Amino acid sequence: MITRVAEERVRFLNNEKIRTGRYVLYWMQSSHRTVDNPALQYAVERADHSNAPVIVYFGLSETYPEANLRHFNFMLEGLEEVSKSFEEMNIKFILKVESPDEGALNLSRDASVVVVDRGYLKHQIGLYNLVAERCRCPFIQVEGNVVVPVETASPKEEYSAGTFRPKITRLLDRFLHPVENISPKLSSLHFDFPSLVGEPIQSILSGLNIDKSVPVSSLFKGGTNEAKLIFTEFMQERLDSFSEGRNDPGGIGSSNMSPYLHFGQVSPVSLAIQSQEHGGKGTSVFLEELIVRRELAVNFVRYNNQYDNFQGLPKWSQNTLNSHTDDKREYVYSLDELENASTHDQYWNASQLEMKKTGKMQGYMRMYWGKKILEWTEDPREAYTNAVFLNNKYEIDGRDPGGYAGIAWCFGKHDRPWKEREIFGMVRYMNFQGLKRKFSMDNYVQKIRRFY
Repeated sequence: MITRVAEERVRFLNNEKIRTGRYVLYWMQSSHRTVDNPALQYAVERADHSNAPVIVYFGLSETYPEANLRHFNFMLEGLEEVSKSFEEMNIKFILKVESPDEGALNLSRDASVVVVDRGYLKHQIGLYNLVAERCRCPFIQVEGNVVVPVETASPKEEYSAGTFRPKITRLLDRFLHPVENISPKLSSLHFDFPSLVGEPIQSILSGLNIDKSVPVSSLFKGGTNEAKLIFTEFMQERLDSFSEGRNDPGGIGSSNMSPYLHFGQVSPVSLAIQSQEHGGKGTSVFLEELIVRRELAVNFVRYNNQYDNFQGLPKWSQNTLNSHTDDKREYVYSLDELENASTHDQYWNASQLEMKKTGKMQGYMRMYWGKKILEWTEDPREAYTNAVFLNNKYEIDGRDPGGYAGIAWCFGKHDRPWKEREIFGMVRYMNFQGLKRKFSMDNYVQKIRRFY
């Protein structure tokens, strides 16, 4: 079969033979969009080839690890947009509150093929494995949330951006192409399946048994259209100065795409191509962050099963931090004090408040934030656990390869040993005076106070 999706993006997760079915099923899990979505397009191609319609399923799991009201609301805003787009494409979209693997398996009984997109975290892989073991038709995974398929980019865990960059850069011409967006030949709107499509978001949320202690973001709304508006503004107003402005907490240099990339509401390929077409001196630096750094994070969680805890760090950083566990700390804060931004450091407090209120923290402050949790916690293992907990609870893009790799970097991952010092050992150090000297930190603090 002629396919418009690069074969390196496609993996067969079982050995079942194709069969006659009522439809091709696309189990949407990590790519919440209808454009620039290789998994959807692969499903459409399969369906057209077998003269069958496509249906799309999304299972809303109330027990999804560490997800809360903030995450569910942002996600449902995106899925509401997706549902309208699927209707325009004559594709039946099924949204149900249930375990995603069970829902996918139930629908697979009448499918000729099941297609799923790809995530890299342990609980996502667990879901894929459960379905692959029990599905009685071909179960095919299509990777569409990275520019370069992860195993193609590298067959092993990379030491740093320096070792990873040349490997992925030489593959960009091969994979940096948009997928063709086509609708299926046959409509599936006539299928009658129970679904929450059309229900108001607040009605769905009120019926979910989830953690509702974290409020909806005051700044970010979910959805592909919202992502497009934000990114267009970024290209017009900030891309040219991105290399100088991205690190300044007091400025507005960020693209703000990480929440949308986390939920697959926007394609990294699309963002990269748009930034290249725009041009300008900031483009190369933006592509470094979008492709090299982001996909280095994916490489980390793909090849390191301990990505979410202290044991996933390089041995040198584990050893050096453990050897300084008994060092005297000038300040020690509990998890509760950290969560409530009750430290002596106004800059750190501002970053924690930014995350709690908006669901996103300025990039440079995210590094400083993690470094200080390490400094102010008596045991580095506890510090790591606390950083992961707070990041995953409040960041819209928490529970993401980028978040796990970012925290790990604060503890030495993807970095080199530095001159030894107390508490940090040979792990890179950051301090209050360095922030004050480099950036307009008063502007940052004032900006955060406006949210409160």
